Amino acid sequence: MAVSLPGLAALAALLFTWVQVGQAGKELQISEQGQITNRFNAAIGNLGSGSMDVRLGGIYALQRIMQDSVRDHSTVVSVLAAYVRRHAPVSGEGALPQQTGPAEPAPPADVQAAMTVLADRLPSRDTGPALELQSTDLRGLKFRIAAGHRLAFRGAVFSFARLRGAAMANSDLRDALLDGTDLREAQLFYSDLTGAYMAGADLTGTLLCAQIAGTGVTGKGQRRCASMERATLEGATLTEADLNGAQLSRADLRGADLSGADLRHANLTGADLTDADLTGAKLTGAKLNGVRGLPASQP
Repeated sequence: MAVSLPGLAALAALLFTWVQVGQAGKELQISEQGQITNRFNAAIGNLGSGSMDVRLGGIYALQRIMQDSVRDHSTVVSVLAAYVRRHAPVSGEGALPQQTGPAEPAPPADVQAAMTVLADRLPSRDTGPALELQSTDLRGLKFRIAAGHRLAFRGAVFSFARLRGAAMANSDLRDALLDGTDLREAQLFYSDLTGAYMAGADLTGTLLCAQIAGTGVTGKGQRRCASMERATLEGATLTEADLNGAQLSRADLRGADLSGADLRHANLTGADLTDADLTGAKLTGAKLNGVRGLPASQP
């Protein structure tokens, strides 16, 4: 027993140290959560300020919290989406604007900042509901295109929103709700719209394909188009749309206005064109295997 006493004392000291370290870790975690809560409350307070600079500070403070705390990520996303809905509502909900002039200028700086934070977030951290931006007026929205990064709008709800003239190239819009959305003159090239629901959307003049400048010895560019496989475009307006080489396999285009559209080399395999207006549409080289509702006058 006399020989084992020093060993037992060392073991007791080790256990005591381990308990102390564990307690210190818990206290540190509680302290960090308290700091995040204080930061969150301060940021929310700034969002209600009458000063644009203070509101911007609140938005970027929430972005930092979203980056630092996985636990608070979805809460911040919901708060910023609600902020956009409140500060950029559509007047006359559900109706597309009737003006025919040029696209509106960019949205207010705070709305643009909130949308940029939402688009740049890590969607893998999302645990809450889909991003709800329905009936928002986001005409002229702009995003910088970062190499290898897509704007995070998968499953987002943009129903009856105004996105005319929005620069949203390279967006992940898979399974997004874009029904009744005004997308006239918007930039959506190289975006992924697979499974998106766009019934009744207006895509007149929307840039769905673009020539990307080439690099290297040859300098040859590459044509990049939005992918709209299995997208629902029933009743959508695609007048004179540039869809040369676009991916539209199994797309629902029933009753869509495709008059004058350039569909050369487009992949329309299994698409439904029942009652679609194809007056003046170009279909040379298009893949038409299994297409339904193709008028007899078309090749």
